[in-house]
Amino acid sequence: MNKKSIGLVALMLGIAAVAQTSTSSDNYSNPIIATATPDPSVLRADDGKFYLSSGAGIWKSPDLTDWTFARMAFEGTDDPGDGHLGVNGDVWASDLNYINGKYVMYFSIALWGAEWDAAICVATADRPEGPYTWQKKLFSSREIDVQNSIDPFYIDDNGKKYLFWGSFSGIFGVELSDDGLSVVSGKRQIAGKGWPDAIEGTCIYKRNGYYYLIGSRGACCEGLQSTYNLCVARSTDLFGPYTDKSGGSAMDNCFEPLLQGNDRVKGPGHCSEVIVDDSGQTWLCYHGWDVDRPDDGRLGFLGRLDWINDWPDMGTWPSVGGVKPFIHH
Repeated sequence: MNKKSIGLVALMLGIAAVAQTSTSSDNYSNPIIATATPDPSVLRADDGKFYLSSGAGIWKSPDLTDWTFARMAFEGTDDPGDGHLGVNGDVWASDLNYINGKYVMYFSIALWGAEWDAAICVATADRPEGPYTWQKKLFSSREIDVQNSIDPFYIDDNGKKYLFWGSFSGIFGVELSDDGLSVVSGKRQIAGKGWPDAIEGTCIYKRNGYYYLIGSRGACCEGLQSTYNLCVARSTDLFGPYTDKSGGSAMDNCFEPLLQGNDRVKGPGHCSEVIVDDSGQTWLCYHGWDVDRPDDGRLGFLGRLDWINDWPDMGTWPSVGGVKPFIHH
C-alpha cells in the first residue's frame, strides 16, 4: 500500500481534537482515535502505558482506548524524509519496538508511485514517544530487489531478531543483528505477489506452537470505495510455509478472512502487533474509513481477537466497541 506521512496532516487537523469516545468507565466505542492514524503500531512501554505510532506521529494511552497525541517522532534536521540523509519521501508505516534498552522505530520512506525508490529505515530513542534519532537506511527497494519495500515489522523469535516487510510484490524477511540496527542475512520470501490478492502491512504472532501471518489485501486508500481487509495464514515455522485452513499456500495468496468492511467502516486493515491485556485477552488496532466522516481519513479502531480451534477470529465485521481491555493500573 502507498501511504502518506501523517505529520503535517495531523497538525492541520488539530491534535487537540484527537478523541476517544468511551461511553462508560468500563466500555469503549470505535473509533478509538478520531483523526487520521493509518497503519498503527502499538507498544506497551516500561512505564506501563501504550504508545501508538502512525507515520511519524506518536500517541499514548493508559488503557488502549483513551488516546492523546504525544508528539512527532522527529525534530528539525532529524526529519528523515527530507533528502539530506540519503532518502527522500514521507514516513510510512512506522513500527515501534523495545530492543536491548532502546526504543527502536522501523519505518518506510516512500512516495506515492515511486515503488523502486522506497526504503526501510531505522531510528532510536530513549523514551517511547521520542524524539527519535535517525540511525540508518537498512535497504532500499533497488538494493534488496523488492519492489515497494514498505511496511516493516519486527519480531524477536527464540532470541533472534528479524524484520519482515513488503507489499503486493511479496512479503520477505531477514535476520537482524542483536541491536536490531543491521541486516545480517539474505532475504527469504514467505508470501506471494499480485494485487489485489497478495498482502501487505503484515504482522506475525506466535501462539500455541503456530506463527500467524496477518496481513491486508485490497485497496487501502480509496475512501469509501476502499476494499482493504484483514486475512491470516499460519505456520509451524517463522519462515513458513504459511497456509490457510485447507492447506493452500500463502505463496499462492491463500489466506483465511479475518475482518471485512461493512456499511459502517470501509477498508479495515493494516493492523498493529497483537496486543495482550492483563487478563490474557488479545486485541488488534487497525485503521478504517468511517462512513460518517470519510474526509477525516483512516481512523484508529480497536478489535478483540479471539481464538477458535487455534485460528484467530474477529467476528467478521468491525466492532462498534465493547468492554475495554483489562489493564492493571
